[in-house]
Amino acid sequence: MIGLTLKELGKEVFLLFEEDFYFKNNGQVEFRVFEFDGSFGKDSFYLESFKKTNEKKIVLNSSDILHMRIDPPFDKRYLSYCWMLISLQKFGVKIINDPKGIIIHNEKLCAYQTENAMPSYVGKNPQAFLEFVKELKKQGHKEIILKPLELYQGIGVEKIPIEQPDLVGKFNQKIKEYLGPVVAQPFGEQVTQGEIRSLFFKGLELGSILKVPPKGHFLANIAQGASFHLIELSPNQKLECQKICNELKSTGIDFIAFDILGDSIQEVNLTCPGLLVEVSEAKGQNLAKPILMAII
Repeated sequence: MIGLTLKELGKEVFLLFEEDFYFKNNGQVEFRVFEFDGSFGKDSFYLESFKKTNEKKIVLNSSDILHMRIDPPFDKRYLSYCWMLISLQKFGVKIINDPKGIIIHNEKLCAYQTENAMPSYVGKNPQAFLEFVKELKKQGHKEIILKPLELYQGIGVEKIPIEQPDLVGKFNQKIKEYLGPVVAQPFGEQVTQGEIRSLFFKGLELGSILKVPPKGHFLANIAQGASFHLIELSPNQKLECQKICNELKSTGIDFIAFDILGDSIQEVNLTCPGLLVEVSEAKGQNLAKPILMAII
């Protein structure tokens, strides 16, 4: 969507694929890139067609902007590309979002440190986990969510009764399965009514949608069948998003997709902010344009 919109604006734009991206320190770095053609559907921002065409060789320099669109998880592969991208910045190439900023900010922990954050535990210690669950029981919670720290699209998310006999066993199983710290949170019934996805660029809200899970489900993920419609953020929700935008802009993070439940920000998506097409569709406006007009 961003690529086609750049072409509509008369800008030169190419696709650089993962297998063609490399680093070397003995001579000029010349990338193989591709031109492309495509179109949007009638009265829609969903793609009707998209294909790569001519192959070219280019050398990136200080007049170029690169947007990395590699999907999470933030694993060794993703981290390796961030390190390699940092090398391009030495030649003046501008990268959105800045890989140095991506490296130091975890998408979930950014959200859990906000003032109205949902009670959250992140770690591998069973005793500390049980102490956290004990506090949730006192507050009247009946179910908890366990999920990995670095995955996406609801992968690995599990809802468990708080009185589950082998709760620690479930916790340890999740650690073993995903090889790292586990997130535990109370399950909020409001999630069945929907979760907000709000897009911000340079601290300005582009648009927001409410993602509603299919009946009988609790994951508000469009790729897994959730519906969506346009929504207005409350003043408190908007203020919390803007605070995070202001904090992250100093590390080169301009494009952020927030997931919000009630007044609690659940995730600060900055590795691969998604749903630009869906929010544009709901708003009836190509939201790639205000992003691009702010940077070109």
